[in-house]
Amino acid sequence: MTRFALTLEYDGRPFMGWQRQDHGPSVQQALEEAAFAMLGERVAVHAAGRTDAGVHATGMRAHLDVGKPIEAFRLMEALNALVRPAPVAVLDCVVVADDWHARFSCVRRHYRYDVATRRAPLTLAKGLAWRVPTPLDVAAMQNGAARLVGRHDFTTFRSAHCQANSAVRTLDRLDVVETADGLSVFASARSFLHHQVRSMVGCLALVGQKKWSPDDMSAALEAKDRAALGLNAPPDGLYFIAADYLS
Repeated sequence: MTRFALTLEYDGRPFMGWQRQDHGPSVQQALEEAAFAMLGERVAVHAAGRTDAGVHATGMRAHLDVGKPIEAFRLMEALNALVRPAPVAVLDCVVVADDWHARFSCVRRHYRYDVATRRAPLTLAKGLAWRVPTPLDVAAMQNGAARLVGRHDFTTFRSAHCQANSAVRTLDRLDVVETADGLSVFASARSFLHHQVRSMVGCLALVGQKKWSPDDMSAALEAKDRAALGLNAPPDGLYFIAADYLS
């Protein structure tokens, strides 16, 4: 049995999320079916993160165990050929140690959230960014973002359906960066709660629109109450961009 680590890119729009679902297609299902078509054996593909419906990836890490002898390059090429027409691509494939795990060996996860600030509807980027039709005060958003960095109870910023035992997380990075089309929010942590990034971005947008102040962001965090959340951003602009491992 050989364990292969994959680096994946995918468009989340056609999927119900990463994880297999009874009520719709998933990224995991698309890859596992492609692997079965190539190998003739059932395999499980495990990912560094379980992205929600409509969430994308440019650098998701995953792994699978293969019983048949096969080279990493050939496996990558076969998966890319057989996963079509699903919008999933294997960017890299390497052999890793048997105890390497895409999820449990991961020490940090990185997300990017893209916001397009324009009045006109999105055409080419529809579903790939969140359109906010008003200008945003980036400096105020940066101030608000700084209030969330560190170790906190993020109850306000997690989904009511989140299954994590604790809402305490250490947020290593939350940066707001201007782009040609608007801005991007970068978030890094060992792990995130369900909807945490989207919830933080939604509230930062309120700060950028001057509907909230940076102090309101602090108050929402301190409330430790989902009812204190101002806005949960849609999945459209969210991307899993990288995962870090010790080795």
